[in-house]
Amino acid sequence: QVQLVESGGDLVQPGGSLRLSCAASGSRLSITTMGWYRQAPGKQRELVAAITRGGSTNYADSVKGRFTISRDNAKNTLYLQMNSLKPEDTAVYYCRILAPYDAWGQGTQVTISS
Repeated sequence: QVQLVESGGDLVQPGGSLRLSCAASGSRLSITTMGWYRQAPGKQRELVAAITRGGSTNYADSVKGRFTISRDNAKNTLYLQMNSLKPEDTAVYYCRILAPYDAWGQGTQVTISS
């Protein structure tokens, strides 16, 4: 049974930075594609960024130029570097394995407020 554990969520001021991590364990298959999603109160969960095993990435327009997704395949760990944070980035951030199967982490809270 695969397990995804996110960490790094915190309360930061606008303009600040955070780095989220997601450690995957228990996978019997090579993880192909992983991503970060977020869900703000009263809104639907949305894709923030995704990355393939080979390093190809895609980002939501709202985070392009501010967030960077990366991964360490040897450690099965996914990262999200978030810079120039805005109050509208406040949400629960979830790690997800998109391929070769679907799995979600439990989420980590990111709050941007002065």
